[in-house]
Amino acid sequence: MSHSTGLADYRAALTSPGARVPVLAALFARLPIAMIGLALLLYVQRTTGSFAIAGLVSAAELIGVAVGSVAQGRIMDRVGPSRPLLVTTTLFTGAVALGVVVVEQRAATPLLMAVGFAIGAFEPMVGSASRAMWTRLVPSGPVRSAALAYEAISMEVFFILGPALSGVLVAAPWAGTGVVAGAVCMVLGAYWFALTPTIRRFRPEPATPSGLLGVLRSRGMRTVALAAMGFGVTIGFVEVAVPAAATEAGNPPAGGLLLGLWSVSSVAFGVYYGVRPWPRPMGLRLPVLLGGFSVLLALLALPGSLVGLAIALLVAGCLVTPQCTAHSAAIELVTPSSSATEAFGWVVTAVTLGLAAGQSLSGQLVELVGVEASYLAASVVGLLFTGVLYLRRGTVSAADRQQDFAPVA
Repeated sequence: MSHSTGLADYRAALTSPGARVPVLAALFARLPIAMIGLALLLYVQRTTGSFAIAGLVSAAELIGVAVGSVAQGRIMDRVGPSRPLLVTTTLFTGAVALGVVVVEQRAATPLLMAVGFAIGAFEPMVGSASRAMWTRLVPSGPVRSAALAYEAISMEVFFILGPALSGVLVAAPWAGTGVVAGAVCMVLGAYWFALTPTIRRFRPEPATPSGLLGVLRSRGMRTVALAAMGFGVTIGFVEVAVPAAATEAGNPPAGGLLLGLWSVSSVAFGVYYGVRPWPRPMGLRLPVLLGGFSVLLALLALPGSLVGLAIALLVAGCLVTPQCTAHSAAIELVTPSSSATEAFGWVVTAVTLGLAAGQSLSGQLVELVGVEASYLAASVVGLLFTGVLYLRRGTVSAADRQQDFAPVA
């Protein structure tokens, strides 16, 4: 069931008892989420002089995030979020310190990749724990919908600020400044979040038997994961093609600015959409949002100038945050509350894998055909995912969840 959300509901969610301190701590922990990977890539490239090595290390870190998000989510659902976050944050601190050592020593590429994987795997998943927190703090309804919308909107803000901060800090005298600054912010925020009374009080709910697949046992959760992956793939195409278009136009720095514009419209429209989500049935909302986004991406192939591309990005960006909000809201329908953190982890994994696939394919298309082909491919791939989501629309329901997680006699 969908709920209408008003601006007062955002205020009610953020000021609900026990929410203020964890929300503030999570801001510090999540701010560098889009900063660590890029800062690591730039650090390795500046130190080794090789984009190829930097790309491999960055890919390893991305794979680590994909693996770690699910593993951490499942553990937090079993024992509560506080202890796992304290352990992973400590391991993350050690991994970053080791990363600085091996990069400065210009170690062999396999070792650099292994440490990059560890940095990603141990990155504390405060975002998943924060989103799952709302299922405990506020009842189902407009206020919880507003809380989940806030999570998606704030994440978009971090994805605007993170790369910008990385770009500024990479120009510091020491190339590793961005990695260390981002890690310090994340570590302090994660420790603070994990030690807040609200988070320490959380106790795991009775686990729903789900086997090796965990929440992916749910057909509805598999549908949500497909929606998240389709979203990630399309975003990945654009994140490579837009900087390439700026470079072709002779203005490479404009690439980051253009992507920032699309994030700005995403946040602005996301607030409005959170107040009036549409369509109401969640099973239809997922394909409609991804399908509309995919159609708008085709517009990016039309402009012949960076100004035209900026306008097209502003339009297409309107449907970015609504999809993130829909993914979070859909989890409530398709998984039991005892597995909420793991479910959010699977969404992170699906988006991450989609981003990696989209970026890889887009890079090939840009070099072989051109940036316009990459935009069109993003649109086509997104529409293919939309078709699959439409066929599976009936699985995104509470009734389907009860069937999937019913005890086996």
